[in-house]
Amino acid sequence: MSTDIRQPRGLGGVIVATALPYSEDPAAPAGLAVDYDRYAEHCRWLVDSGCHGVCPNGSLGEYAALTDEERRTVARTAIEAVGDSGTVVVGVHGAGAHQARHWAEAAAEDGADGLLCLPPTMYRANRGEVLAHFEAVASVGLPVMVYNNPHDTKVDLTPDLLAELAGIDNIVAVKEFSGDVRRVLEIRERVPDLAVIAGADDVVVESLLMGATGWFAGFPNVFPAESARLYELAVGGRLAEARALYEPLVAAFRWDSRTEFVQAIKLGMERVGRFGGPCRPPRGPLAPDQRVQVEADMARAISALAKRDA
Repeated sequence: MSTDIRQPRGLGGVIVATALPYSEDPAAPAGLAVDYDRYAEHCRWLVDSGCHGVCPNGSLGEYAALTDEERRTVARTAIEAVGDSGTVVVGVHGAGAHQARHWAEAAAEDGADGLLCLPPTMYRANRGEVLAHFEAVASVGLPVMVYNNPHDTKVDLTPDLLAELAGIDNIVAVKEFSGDVRRVLEIRERVPDLAVIAGADDVVVESLLMGATGWFAGFPNVFPAESARLYELAVGGRLAEARALYEPLVAAFRWDSRTEFVQAIKLGMERVGRFGGPCRPPRGPLAPDQRVQVEADMARAISALAKRDA
């Protein structure tokens, strides 16, 4: 493994879990080929719009639908596209510790700044297995943000478990996606040296006001400049201004916590003039009623932002 690893700039700020564009290609899996050029442009656009960095190969990036070669190339594309302009935190989720460590080693070789990692994704791991999983990933040497998503993994990284995980070298942060903002203060009380990162868009302001130091985000794929501004207002304690910006966006943001979050965010991108495109199976298109609701929620957000800018 290469030892030429860039020094981390920290895993805080607004890090965007990037959506992945596809182009039609009958020879590709499900007839959809990763559009690496469009993806590189999207990563640069997010950082140029004020976001602090990007995450390739997160859940929003449909990592589980990619071939191994595609997954490695997606990470390399993001790292090259962002360069020194922002932070690149690579998703290294895996069914077991050996798979997750493999992707962590690849990310280190490719120049990532940090890693985002779920607990084992194969089944509901027990406490010892969770600790062993993250020890293996952290041993690679890059800063690790553990990802608490009990809804999908059925493993809850509770504050007392996080206190144990924080004792592992290189584990520096938690992406908190339980949706319970009370967790932010409890984690800070139990593990003051562990950075708490807001993981759900629809409780981001509440989490930041309680002391979260970053936002690992989905809807900044749609509204990057506005999201960066919202983050600045919230961490700066400018509550009235943050609330005025947040309220018309939060209905759209709620889709980040729903099963169809990838499809909803890609549709949102289309509505602001970006390319969203289809998803690979097993994700299919939005149901008609869901599409109508996303359209309505996006229309409200776009209208409110237009009035702010007028």
